[in-house]
Amino acid sequence: MPTVQQIIQQLRVYGSEEHRASKARLGVPLTSALGVPLPVIRQMGKELGRNQKLALALWQSGLHEARLLAALVAEPDKMTVELIDEWLSDVVSWDLCDHLCNNLLVEAPLCWPHIPAWAKDEREFVRRAAFALICNLSIHQTQAEKALVKEHLKLIRRYAHDGRNYVKKAVSWALREIGKREADFGVLAEARALAEELAKSKNAAERWVGNDALKELAALTSVPGRKRLVSNKTKSGAQAMRKLK
Repeated sequence: MPTVQQIIQQLRVYGSEEHRASKARLGVPLTSALGVPLPVIRQMGKELGRNQKLALALWQSGLHEARLLAALVAEPDKMTVELIDEWLSDVVSWDLCDHLCNNLLVEAPLCWPHIPAWAKDEREFVRRAAFALICNLSIHQTQAEKALVKEHLKLIRRYAHDGRNYVKKAVSWALREIGKREADFGVLAEARALAEELAKSKNAAERWVGNDALKELAALTSVPGRKRLVSNKTKSGAQAMRKLK
């Protein structure tokens, strides 16, 4: 197993100024960005495998790409709520936030009961993480109870007023993904009704969330062989719509 220093040196070799500049546009401080493409980081994570001790050291380096790699090698069953809170407090960009949720936290069941607390947190990327996790639950957890999904709809209603760009986009994303799981959750009508309610709000952020979600929720259709509904604007959705005519 290579040392943390050797791994970071390897990351530096793969970095480029072009990719480093793109990270800066996401809000990542140039002092912590190496400019390594994500596919390279994913391959490194695959080769290294899960190793919690290594993940902790990579995260502590403070380097953006090292933290992306840490999310891939950390062991989900060894992530405590305290450690997750600590890591989330370090996040300063949406790409690391979503990467952490999609590749690590989604596999840590202890996360689910803490979604309301993270949604309540005023920090932008902690709140975004809550709704990114709701998205992941809607996409991957087919056995989720309908009551839990309804609680998530309440969270969407409660925090749709947050006009910060990366929060409102995550809230809309969560609402859309819940609606797409009609076969499992049976709440498409409720998701649409909530989007319509928000679209009529006097609050600008709520209107944005409602209108953005309705673009997809109002155009969903079923495709044979797929549980999740898809937009009729996609190729598979358009084909399914033509067969219904």
